[in-house]
Amino acid sequence: MKSVSASKLTILASSLLIASAFASATAWAAPANDPATLAQIRDSAMKEDWAYERLADMTDLIGPRLSGSAGAAAAVEQVADAMRKIGAKVTLQPVKVPHWVRGEEKAQLVDYAGRPSGITQKVVLSALGGSGATPAAGLTAPVIVVRDFDELNARKAEVKGSIVLFDVVFDDEMAKGGQAGKAYGRGSNYRGNGPRVAQELGAVGALVRSVGGADFRLTHTGNTGLVDGKRIPAAAVTAEDAMLISRLLKRGAVKMHLTLTPQNLPDADSYNVIADFPGTEKPEEVVIVSGHLDSWDLATGAHDDGAGVAAAMAVIDTLKKLKLQPRRTIRVIAWMNEENGTRGGKGYFEVNKEKVEQHFAAIESDNGAGRPFGFMGSVRPSMVKYFAPLQKSLDQIGAGVFDRRDVAGGADIMPLERAGVPSFQPLVDFTNYFNYHHTAADTLDKVNPLDLKRQVAVMTSLTWYLANMDENIGRTVVPQ
Repeated sequence: MKSVSASKLTILASSLLIASAFASATAWAAPANDPATLAQIRDSAMKEDWAYERLADMTDLIGPRLSGSAGAAAAVEQVADAMRKIGAKVTLQPVKVPHWVRGEEKAQLVDYAGRPSGITQKVVLSALGGSGATPAAGLTAPVIVVRDFDELNARKAEVKGSIVLFDVVFDDEMAKGGQAGKAYGRGSNYRGNGPRVAQELGAVGALVRSVGGADFRLTHTGNTGLVDGKRIPAAAVTAEDAMLISRLLKRGAVKMHLTLTPQNLPDADSYNVIADFPGTEKPEEVVIVSGHLDSWDLATGAHDDGAGVAAAMAVIDTLKKLKLQPRRTIRVIAWMNEENGTRGGKGYFEVNKEKVEQHFAAIESDNGAGRPFGFMGSVRPSMVKYFAPLQKSLDQIGAGVFDRRDVAGGADIMPLERAGVPSFQPLVDFTNYFNYHHTAADTLDKVNPLDLKRQVAVMTSLTWYLANMDENIGRTVVPQ
């Protein structure tokens, strides 16, 4: 009898252990995208300061993070360490990045009609990424002002030997009317392509009116399309200085003495920081949530794009604190080199192009830390209805809008989107974003902590929802 009782006890104990293990696994397994879980994620994100603390670490302890710089390298280590501490599986993906270094930058108007003897006027400017250099002592040349490429071509006989100023006004009213992206796109076209076209016509230098609002004599830097062997000095001037030059040219010829000494150094070694939170049921399928780690060198890149990186990092932190594990793998990526090359996004795609079908969706936040109203995404119209539960949950914080688009357009995830991966971005108010964008004013104090919490809530809820959807949202088709 004793042996029978022992056997029964052994069987009972084994059954209890199995039941306990099953119950534990069930508690840790991903529930459906039910209202209670979505509310839990949303509310937890709205209470947490973790993302703001990581953003403060990045901006206050490191500062600017231009590709190839010591700041960029420090940011890679900082983000990787933070993600390891919360239990993510971290991989550093090697990326070769441009290494452009700002040098001396100054300009004076040295001759113009009506100039009193001995008077010159300082022009406030910042070199543009990829700019070539003047001689160390600078160069002096006449300035011509054009408002578009048609005018440049019409006056090409005047361009050779001159400094060309593209005086293209940023449409602040358009920005305030909800079309900030289009206002920026018009001006950034001349910043990116203007110096190259001017060089082809024989200009010795190119200037662009700063692309952004809030005219407080701030320069807005950015990248150019200049390439090795065809680089000329190129800079952004403040709106006020562009207007001054235009006014003086109405009186007569204007000459400028320009000194820019940037260096275009050999490509540098850097990394994308990849942090995985493995899925339980479909670990081979991936949902990317991301921002770019590099920033321009004039400020600390709080809006562009420290906030996006911090919010993406907080997705895993939020879910782990709630002891929720997704069905699909959630992959946080801090991209390197969005600002002057998008080498990080391109490099990731090259490594993963044979695994594109395993990428269920991709999210990128790169429109600043303004108030989120929801999210945009490049799913087919027939798929929109499946996001209704997520919209209903986010509506509680005023972020329930789903703006379906043919192209979501995140710079680093664009290769994936073109290959068919449905892509998403937070839908944020960036009416004032271009007041700070690429300027010395893009600092932590411009970020509203409550708006950043809302962005974390949107990105975590959206990431979780995608990682646990039963429906196959299919592939996107980017118009050619």
